[in-house]
Amino acid sequence: MSQILTELLEANRKYCGGFGDRANLAVPPARGFAILTCMDARLDPSKFAGLSEGDAHVIRNAGGRASDDAIRSLVISYKLLGTREFFVIHHTGCGSTSFTNEQMRALLAASLEPAERTPDGYRDVGRGPGSHAGDTIDWLTIADQKQAIIDDVARIHNHPLVPKTIPVYGLLYDVHSGKLTEITSLKKAA
Repeated sequence: MSQILTELLEANRKYCGGFGDRANLAVPPARGFAILTCMDARLDPSKFAGLSEGDAHVIRNAGGRASDDAIRSLVISYKLLGTREFFVIHHTGCGSTSFTNEQMRALLAASLEPAERTPDGYRDVGRGPGSHAGDTIDWLTIADQKQAIIDDVARIHNHPLVPKTIPVYGLLYDVHSGKLTEITSLKKAA
């Protein structure tokens, strides 16, 4: 058993010891909203958005991007579980701003081992084999952080499966201060 797995299971054992009434939480989010944000470990949506367990749906992926899968989750969130507002929250210093589709594809083609981050970008330090399976994936990299937020909000807002009554807000989280700044918001006419 790995050390990480051992630590995870021990933390879970302690968590279960104080689980209490959490078994009685309702399935729909109590505060009626969903957050799409980045998987970056520096972001803790429960803290920066004042959430408790059961309050909101939190969907995370690299960059907090409005991918097909993120939109699938948002649609399930409102259609089956009653959320009424969506928040797209990107952040400063996002790793998705530090590479391009072409760079990611080249790194994967060289090897599947972790790359090394240098002041000039990522460098492959592994030994092959690599794979070209990543050549057809849009890695949803970010060239302009604010524009990416605007684009993601618009993609969700304009999606044919998102109802006209759901407002979609775009915010930027500052990893140095914890501050959220609204960048854009869209609401379809009812």
